[in-house]
Amino acid sequence: MGTSYKQLVVWQRAVELSLAIYQLTSTFPKSEQFGLTNQLRRASVSVASNIAEGYGRSTTGEYLLFLGHARGSIFELHTQLVISSALQFGSEESHAVAMNLSDEVSRMLVAIMEKLRKSRK
Repeated sequence: MGTSYKQLVVWQRAVELSLAIYQLTSTFPKSEQFGLTNQLRRASVSVASNIAEGYGRSTTGEYLLFLGHARGSIFELHTQLVISSALQFGSEESHAVAMNLSDEVSRMLVAIMEKLRKSRK
């Protein structure tokens, strides 16, 4: 591994995803401040945070566990994006950007997890 989680492209994309979510949710109705806005923001921040925390753990098994948490947060985020889109909160373009980034991060997480599992065998 490199010297820092900040060098991981997956972590960099997860941060981009969080920024996209913050931009998207800044246009949501004020009544959603403690609803979908908060949930989307927390889930998006959780992705990058879990990647970083897992990277800092002592074992490959722990790293895999936290990457799994990050992937779970991506699925949570997908669900919330589908709901907010159906409610017509935010623009279609902003939703597409967020969904594309989340799909990219999800694929990257799966690839890293598979590589780590193979290296353990």
